[in-house]
Amino acid sequence: MKIKKEIVILFVILLFGFLVRLYKFQSPIADWHAWRQVDTSSVSKFFVKDGFDVLHPRFNDLSNVPSGVHENPQGYRFVEFPIYNIFQASLFKFIGKLTIEQWGRLVTIFSSLLSSIFLYLIVKKHLNGFVGLLSAFFFTFIPFNIYFGRTVLPDSSTVAAFLGAIYFFDKWLEGKRFTIYDLRFMISLIFTATSILLKPFAIFFLLPMIYLIYEKYGFNFLKNKKLWVFAILSILPFALWRIWMLAYPGGIPQSGWLLNGNNIRFKGAFFHWIFAERLSNLILGYWGLPLLITGFLLKLPKKTYLFFFSFLISSILYVTTIATGNVMHDYYQILIMPSIAIYLALGVSFLWKNKSNTYRPISLIILFVSIVFMLSFGWFNVRAFYNIDHPELISAGKIIDTLIPKDAKVVVPGANGDTTALYFMDRRGWSSFEKPLPNLIKMGASYLVIFGPKPQDYDFGKSYKLVYSSSDFLLFSLTEKR
Repeated sequence: MKIKKEIVILFVILLFGFLVRLYKFQSPIADWHAWRQVDTSSVSKFFVKDGFDVLHPRFNDLSNVPSGVHENPQGYRFVEFPIYNIFQASLFKFIGKLTIEQWGRLVTIFSSLLSSIFLYLIVKKHLNGFVGLLSAFFFTFIPFNIYFGRTVLPDSSTVAAFLGAIYFFDKWLEGKRFTIYDLRFMISLIFTATSILLKPFAIFFLLPMIYLIYEKYGFNFLKNKKLWVFAILSILPFALWRIWMLAYPGGIPQSGWLLNGNNIRFKGAFFHWIFAERLSNLILGYWGLPLLITGFLLKLPKKTYLFFFSFLISSILYVTTIATGNVMHDYYQILIMPSIAIYLALGVSFLWKNKSNTYRPISLIILFVSIVFMLSFGWFNVRAFYNIDHPELISAGKIIDTLIPKDAKVVVPGANGDTTALYFMDRRGWSSFEKPLPNLIKMGASYLVIFGPKPQDYDFGKSYKLVYSSSDFLLFSLTEKR
């Protein structure tokens, strides 16, 4: 009966988690981090238009801005292996009904809810169902995770993959038939390899698997051939992908700066941005911080404590290693949300189980107020993420799409590598003046679009034909001189 009750509660959590993620579901992907979302979605668009050439993913940008050095005339986009894009494009192409952007959001929503299920199962196995449900609840309803749990990004899918890897790996280790032919071995292997292909940062979050190995074998695990087979097969697809990418340097964005490109690691600004602005304010709305810290106070069996502690260490290693990336981009913290949800759940469990007749009412009041305020202030922080900050890019894209040929290549100076404008006009081109305009014309540029035009921008009309003019943008034909 208890199990059935837990399943019902989990279903309710997932149902409402799905519903809240439908907020502004039909909005164009021009909200927070639109630049990264359109880069992801454009790869899927090219799969739909040109076929599923997964070994040569492409997007709208033809510039050398992403790589910083190499030319990219084919517009290759070698970042994560395009697993996410395969799902997004396939659902759009073979089912239809929705836009490709909406299918992308559904892939993310499904991944986010799948993560909640795995989190519940993992915590339930190592502690109990009550804390498992609390973990699923916080993971599902923290406003930060609601917003990013419906964006067109591969990060939520990465979380689902590494949580699935941990769960099935744990089941494989405890199985009576500890062989590589076990179905749980295969499922965990697929999830592990997928998580690393989606985001190589997932490697940090596989630390709980290493702890489980150590718990069972100690340092003798180094002699276990099955574990070596698992490790090699897990990393092999990613290694092959990286080797393949090297043949297309123009399509590989710079990434070294993510580590500590601005020397911010362990500086005062690093701690301020990660622990004050992001963790305390944006994610926990300040009021969730006491619950998170209280999570460390719950008395647990040693093995359970160390297992959950491995999640915490994973997150700390990730945030401090990828220091600049985490400071620059708040969506990088999507990967640490399982750890946050677990310790919030442990903190709530600590206060809930306070049996003292004197302090229990106070504990429950603190608990209720903290959760309500955490979710309320969290929503206050992320509500602006849903806003369309540059609607002119959408309206201009529609107009330009009707005025220029489908195969036209466009220059959008001032975008500094942001391909949002190119995405909405559904054209390929250059998102900056990476070279003088005559050079770009020789490379195939046929139109110039200037957003937010200033008086001096009209001077282009002295050399090139002005096709369209408004207060939002100017469109010049580079093939028709005045």
